Order: sequence, then C-alpha cells, then structure tokens
Amino acid sequence: MKKLIFFFIIIVLLSNFNCSSGESPAPFISVEDFFRNPQRSDVKISPDGRHIALLQPWKNRKNIFIHKIGGNDIERISDAVNRDIAGYLWANNERIVYAQDNDGDENFQLYAVNYNGRKEKQLTDFKNTKVILINALKNNDDEMLICLNQRDKRIFDVYRININTGELVMVAKNPGNIIHWKADHSGKVRLAVAQDGLNSQLLFRKNETEDFHEIFSTNFTENFSPICFDYDNKNIFVSSNVNRDKKAIIEFDPLNKKVIKTIYENSEVDIDELYCSDSRKVITHAVYYKEKMHYHIFDNEMQKLKNEIDSKFPDIQFTIASESKDESKLIIKTFSDKNSGTYYYYNRSTGEFVKLLDVCPWLNPDNMASVKPIAYKSRDSLTIHGYLTLPKGKMKKNIPLIILPHGGPWTRDKWVFNKEVQFLANRGYGVLQVNYRGSTGYGKQFISASYKEWGRKIQHDVTDGVKWLIAEGIADSNRIAIYGASFGGFITLAGLTFTPDLYTCGISYVGISNILTFLDSIPSYWQIQKDILYEMVGNPETEKEQLRNSSPYFYIDKIKVPVFIAQGANDPRVSNSDGYYIRDALLENNIEVVFMEKENEGHGYKNEENRFDFYNQMEKFLAKHLGGKTE
Repeated sequence: MKKLIFFFIIIVLLSNFNCSSGESPAPFISVEDFFRNPQRSDVKISPDGRHIALLQPWKNRKNIFIHKIGGNDIERISDAVNRDIAGYLWANNERIVYAQDNDGDENFQLYAVNYNGRKEKQLTDFKNTKVILINALKNNDDEMLICLNQRDKRIFDVYRININTGELVMVAKNPGNIIHWKADHSGKVRLAVAQDGLNSQLLFRKNETEDFHEIFSTNFTENFSPICFDYDNKNIFVSSNVNRDKKAIIEFDPLNKKVIKTIYENSEVDIDELYCSDSRKVITHAVYYKEKMHYHIFDNEMQKLKNEIDSKFPDIQFTIASESKDESKLIIKTFSDKNSGTYYYYNRSTGEFVKLLDVCPWLNPDNMASVKPIAYKSRDSLTIHGYLTLPKGKMKKNIPLIILPHGGPWTRDKWVFNKEVQFLANRGYGVLQVNYRGSTGYGKQFISASYKEWGRKIQHDVTDGVKWLIAEGIADSNRIAIYGASFGGFITLAGLTFTPDLYTCGISYVGISNILTFLDSIPSYWQIQKDILYEMVGNPETEKEQLRNSSPYFYIDKIKVPVFIAQGANDPRVSNSDGYYIRDALLENNIEVVFMEKENEGHGYKNEENRFDFYNQMEKFLAKHLGGKTE
C-alpha cells in the first residue's frame, strides 16, 4: 500500500508540535467568557481629538458610549436593545452616525446622534433597502456620501445625505451596470467600476458635471481596483494584478490612461491595502499578510511612529485604529494570537501614551494557546498555508482535532485572536485552519485554481491537511471533527458526504449545502455579477450536473456520523429549507442530528444569548463524540 504521506512536503518545523513544552494546562474558561460581547471595543477618537467613542454592552447589546479625554465619566448615547450597533463613525466633532439591521436581514439603515445624546434621528428608513457608506466627507460637517438600492434593488445609486435632517440628493444615478463608486478627496464622485458580463471597466470623469468614460478594462480573472486619488485629485492609486500574478500598488494616470509607476509589490503575496495621511497629504504605508501582518513604509513620519510603537511592544502587532483630523492624537490597537486586543491613547504632541482598555480583560493571554503558521503541499502540488493551534500543556501527539475552514471562499484566515480557535483549544482540541485554494492574498493563479472546484479540489486541500496531521501523528484519526460557517459549512457537509470515513462528527453553521439553490437565491444586488459568479462557481443552466455532483445536499445518505446544524431564520444568503431537508434526511437514516434555528438571526448569530446557546450546544456535542472538556 502506498504511504499516505507521499504527496506531503512539510514547510514548517514540526518540532514545535511534537511534544509538550512543559507549559501548564490552561484553566477551564466558560462559553460565556469566550463569547459574550467585549467589555469595550471599536474605539474611535473625534476629529478634534477631545472625545473618544466606543462600543460597550448595555442590556446585552453593543451600544455607543462617549468618554471625554481627561475626564472620568463615560456616557451612553444609544439605546439599542434588539440588535447590536453594527458600526459607527464620527461624522464631525458633534455628531455620530451608526448602522443597524433588523434581525439579521442585512438591510442596514443609518441613524445619527450627538455625542451628548441629543438630536437622535433615523436618517434612512426604507423597506428592503440596503445602505452602504461611500465617503464620510471629512471636510463637510453636514453631509456624507452613501449608496442606496431604493430605486432598484439590484443596483446602488449615490446620494449626499444630510446627517442632521436625513435629506437626500442623488449625485450619481446607476445606469444599471455599476458595482462600485469612488469619490476624490473633495468628495466628488469621479470613479466607478462597471460590470459587463465577464468584463469590468474602470470609469472616470473630470468632475460631477461630465459623463463617465472608460479608462481601463479587465476580465474577471484580473484585478484593477481603485484605492484612492492622489492629493492633487488627478492620478489614482490602484491595486492591480494585470500582467502579474500578485497584486501590486500602482499609480495610474486616468486622463492619459497609462500606468505612471509601481508604488510597491511583493513577490510572495498580494498588496491591496494602502494608507494615507490626509493632514500631510502623502501616502504613508501599505499593509500585507504573509504568516502575519507586515508594513511597508513610504513615509518618514510613519516610520518614526512604527519605531515608537515597536519599541513599546516588540513582540506584538498593532494598527492605528483612529486618529484626530490633525493626526496628532491616535488610538492604537495592539493584538496577537493570544490577546483579543488592547487600546491606547497616544498624544504625539505631548508624548502622552495611556492604556485605555482591554477588549476582553477576563481572557488572560497567558491562558490562550499559540497559533502557529503551517504549510503543506496539496496532492496536485499547490502550497497550502494555514494555522495550527494545539492545546496548552498537553502532549502534542494523537490529539482530537477540529478542522475549521473559513467562509467565503474568497477570503482567508489570518494570524489574529480568534475566539472560536481559543475556545476549542481550551476544550482540549487541536485546531487546523486551512487557507485552501481560492483564499485571498496568494495571487491570481491561486484564486483561479478554485474556479468551479467547490466540493472538488478545494475539498481536497482540506482533506490533504487532515491526512497530513494524521500521518505526522499529531491528530488521532478516530477523533476528528469538521466545523465551518457559510462556505465553511459547505466544506463541512462536503467532508462528511465525500469523505465519510475521515470525520467523527461535523458542525455546519449557516452553511451552504446545495450550490443550485445557493445560486438561485443570491441577493438581488448580486445579480449584476451573476455571470462572474457562474464562471467562478458554475453555471446552473449548462453545468447543472457538475454542480449537483459537487453539492453535499444530494449525498446526505453517505453521511455516517453525527451532525450539528445551526441556521438563522432570516438568512438572506442560505436557504433554510435546505437545512430542514438535511435534518429530516439524516433522521430518516438514523443519524444523530442536533438542529438549531434562531428566529431573530440571519447569516450568523449576532445576539449574545444566541451565541451562548450555540457554543454551549457545540461544546456538549464535541465532548460527546471527541471526548474533550465540557462545563
């Protein structure tokens, strides 16, 4: 018999995993401590640098609180009780704008309130309409740019909205094919991305009185995405992989339709995050991700700041979470694989550097497990990256393992604090996160290798990772579970149906199971990109049989092990009826099923009490079938 490991080439040194390091086991941490709302989070400073806003629980929901710098009091200014505040921003020194949806329907609406709690107003109140922020208009205290699909649910028009009255003025009407809009630094909408079948066009106009015209065209396999204008509002910075595999930051002249220069590129990974100083009107740095987050610095002031932060926190990562308009006062967030985040206030003028808060102070980093980058070769010789987390204080051999594939599929796992990973490690499980083909950041070829490979080569990448850990003696082949959400839920169900002897049990959380119904039920505002989705996933009209063969929904009779299914009643992306069918089919086949549906949730559980219920049930389910710890 051929050895299972013939196609594996280990990239990392596995000595880190092969034995106990002598560390003490972690104390048992409750589900509620892992998954309750953070004590305080999402900290933002006002443009004038005088006040700090943050999200803090009130009646078990995230609400906005205000703290005056130099003061002691913190005051609540919102009263959300049914749903968390989804996000917010300072619109000016006085006024804060925030967003909420209804029971997970993802039709976000805007609200505004002064920092003292006065003049609260709902700015948008449109049924079955989604609001998207385009530009906060930092130099306009009364207006913002937003997109609405009020006129036609399939497309978004651009409006200026008065943040005091809610008055709307359309500034760009969608002709039917625009998928993105971009404003210059003066708030004029001058760039748009149009979709025409499998091709995209970047459109440009000199000012808002002119018509848009095409300046660049690509097909769906390439990327040419505008990031921002330069500070003369003439040239644009673009993330592009045209004529290269990895995305690079380039400067592009829209008038003459030509590339000026490459700003930064990396031969190993994509670059698509560029940051600027509005105060000094220069680009400052790019961010990219290998095993961890990295900075490429363009600017002396930014380099000085990074050196200052690195000297204070040499072994931890940081981001600039917020800054005053003059950029003299900063909110710095530090984090790691073990630290859920700490916020600091930094006054660069005075040198004052003060710790503000820990996001989850009850989660001691010393009790968290280390997240180690790993890589291996797939059976068709692609390098697959990911992360392996093993429980503290245990022998690193023959342990129960949870496979945790990310959703998307066109996103990726990163080296950050992940509550699910730490929760599972705390229960005694190893956790494998796989950036399978199609995961972002690894180049154009790696993305294209995923096209029409749902349930096929994408699935093989995950399977190969499992077999690698078994071959290395790290995973106990009789105690392996797979758990994922959304597309990760699809991978879960595909693993249970297409490799039914590999897993001991599985958990699908708001998971896709039937590609045909998924493509048929996509939100109306995805319709404009339907042709591209068909090229990347499959065409239900011409490739129905292949999509059917790749969908675990049609092979539920192959499942041999217990399954936990969780879904939201208002999920706009995944058909609830598919979950009912799978539950009933498994029960008919005498397969153990745990089924959960929350009436006030959509594509994922946002309300704290629902998360508690879900993860408590998960803990019991895994303990029963893998033997891990339970409360």
